[in-house]
Amino acid sequence: MPVTGELTNTPLMPNPPVSERRERSDRREQGTAGRRGFGKSRKRRIATLVGDVAAIVVLVAAIVFAVNHANPIFAGQPTVVQSLTERVPVTKPVLAPVVPPDTGRLAILMASPQFAADSAAFSEDLMRTGRMSQERADSIAFYAVREAYERGIPPAVIFGVMLTENALFVSNALSNVGAIGLMQVYPKIWLKELGDKFGTDLASDSTNVKYGVYILSEYIKPKRGTETVTASDVQKGLLRYNGCVKGTNTPNCRTYPTKVKNYVERQAESLCGDKTFYQCIAKPFMDGLLGRSVASTR
Repeated sequence: MPVTGELTNTPLMPNPPVSERRERSDRREQGTAGRRGFGKSRKRRIATLVGDVAAIVVLVAAIVFAVNHANPIFAGQPTVVQSLTERVPVTKPVLAPVVPPDTGRLAILMASPQFAADSAAFSEDLMRTGRMSQERADSIAFYAVREAYERGIPPAVIFGVMLTENALFVSNALSNVGAIGLMQVYPKIWLKELGDKFGTDLASDSTNVKYGVYILSEYIKPKRGTETVTASDVQKGLLRYNGCVKGTNTPNCRTYPTKVKNYVERQAESLCGDKTFYQCIAKPFMDGLLGRSVASTR
């Protein structure tokens, strides 16, 4: 008998058993990506994470509070090195470098009472000019007397030259020919010769004095074969120091030794007392301390 409607070849499936239907219904209760159960599980995880973060924040805050308000056991305690040094003081000299004492001639002279007396006298005469502080006077006096002992030049001569060359004691004073400093050292001539030995800062008081006294010692050194320095030697040496060899470089340069002499006799009261210039430069300490004599022929 003919059948109306569309025919399919799909076989008819029997109804599933009861146990299978139960398993399907259990799977519906499990959360999946597109179901309500999954959303509830995600919220629970977020809540747990927030709680953990809050607990960490509270813990960190508690630690910070404890560090800021508690007194550490070792606060204010000395370091290990300090403790060892205090407990074992014998290690200090063992670790310190051993510096041998200076036994040279100049060091012995500088340790003498005469050096202290001459330095004090030089400083007093500088202070009497009223043109410098005590500290600077002491410093200039120390270097001037030290170089005087080293070079065999009486301190009074250095004092007189200093006042003649730079009566205001201006460290960076510059003459019209380019001479610099306390003792007006001419750099074009002497820097090349003495720069490596004494340094090149001629505006420094100590450096300038080293240059000046060395130059004086070269110009006032005794004649070969004699250990004495005469008044004539001093006169010629002062002229050479002033650049007055032939008397043509500086007007009236022949009067330079007289200017130095007058400064010494008028203002070197502590260095010379009531002695004349040439008597003062022949002070007895020169023989014993310098190993040479500065004789007066006046």
